[in-house]
Amino acid sequence: MTSRHRFWSRPASIVAVLTLALAGAAMPASADPKAPAAPTALTQQSAAGSLDDLVGGKSVVGATSPIHDPALIIDDDGTWYVYSTGLLARENGGTIQMWSSRDEGTTWEYTGTVWDEIPAWIDERYADGVLPENLWAPEIYENDGTYYLYYSASRFGTDNSLTALATNTTLNPEDPDYEWVDQGLVVESPVTGLDPGNPDKTFNAIDAGIVEDADGNPYMSIGSFWYGIFLVPLEWPSGKPVENWQSRTVNIADRFIPGNPIEAPYIIHRDGYYYLFTSFDFCCRGADSTYKIAVGRSESITGPYLDKEGRDMFGGGGSILLESHGAMNGVGGQSVFGDYLAFHYYDRTNTAAPYIPTLGLQKLGWEDGWPTVDQTVELPAVVSAPAAATVRDGHKAHFTASATGTPEPVAVWESSDDDGATWQPADVTQRAERNDDGTYTSTVEVKKVLATQDGRLFRATFSNPHGTVTTDPVELTVNPKPGKGRM
Repeated sequence: MTSRHRFWSRPASIVAVLTLALAGAAMPASADPKAPAAPTALTQQSAAGSLDDLVGGKSVVGATSPIHDPALIIDDDGTWYVYSTGLLARENGGTIQMWSSRDEGTTWEYTGTVWDEIPAWIDERYADGVLPENLWAPEIYENDGTYYLYYSASRFGTDNSLTALATNTTLNPEDPDYEWVDQGLVVESPVTGLDPGNPDKTFNAIDAGIVEDADGNPYMSIGSFWYGIFLVPLEWPSGKPVENWQSRTVNIADRFIPGNPIEAPYIIHRDGYYYLFTSFDFCCRGADSTYKIAVGRSESITGPYLDKEGRDMFGGGGSILLESHGAMNGVGGQSVFGDYLAFHYYDRTNTAAPYIPTLGLQKLGWEDGWPTVDQTVELPAVVSAPAAATVRDGHKAHFTASATGTPEPVAVWESSDDDGATWQPADVTQRAERNDDGTYTSTVEVKKVLATQDGRLFRATFSNPHGTVTTDPVELTVNPKPGKGRM
């Protein structure tokens, strides 16, 4: 899955051109994601089946940043998981971060890190100089009941990199068998033996993506800048390269332009084709990020991967699938699970923490054998606001609001007990519905109203990746039970 802040190299004749490749750029630091702005208390959306996702962008709420290089997997129990690059400066240990959603990828919560610290063997490998600040670019893949978590470490500004592996039998941290067991090194770079005719050819050993061919043989796509994207044959159950893998590795994509800005390979197999998704251009430059997602396809897992115009991705081809639009800047670092494309982007509207990598999701459409996305931008707008409610002590209260927007907005409800001076996530049950007129309606229920809640204010904020809109607050009035005075 993807890029970072680093310099890249190619033959010495173009090194001078590359001195601008993200000098001084880095993934922005962040506050401890264990304490995001009240995401863990957000009410989840309605149960599966009541609001099927449309093709196009998916609005997400809760703990959605800092998420860089998201690796998406949907477990058999319906839980969505995202694994992402660790925080800089070894904050929270600097290891791979984990996030989960129990309402079909709408509401996300931070669930910790894979380990408390970077494995000691990695520090030993880099003991001759600067140690890696964090672990990068995870990939999560399941085979025969085992979950394979690939991750990368690198020395900033070089191709002195590695990809390693951890395994687990469950993704649920509450399971008594849950444990990420480090299986050590998978590949490292610089690499030798990839091309007898060019001993300098190498890949940068980060951004692993796993795919199986039609016969169940696993491969790892990998690479960032340098000589582009490579396909390394693996074997199960080790999840590591086959013997003499260097001579069997194929160079499947290379832009052949100064700097060769291509990385984050991810391959899926669908309807007789293998689809190669990559990130083009430059990540991690904030407002100046030019990251975008390109795609090509092949009938063979080893290529050639051609774009819609028939251009080979080993030679500059690649059809642009998703790029900056609306408030989403620098989209890339992708993974694909089923028909869902996960990626990170920089949120232009987040003035409190600008250019922090944020989770993005798109449900892919498919037309004429090619994936499609919807980059329509429509800011959320309130169609109907909630009305004040009066109920008896001990009874239920309901509030309803609706809005429009593209992608379809998500509602988060808040309450206030100090006349609107402060707000907190409301303790409610939410049901979401899509209406025939294109509006989105959210209805919440306060299950058992107490007399102490008399005068409490409620409001809804509708959000999508491009903006938010909040309804005016309304009041809950609680009448006492018959025969009792107001408390």
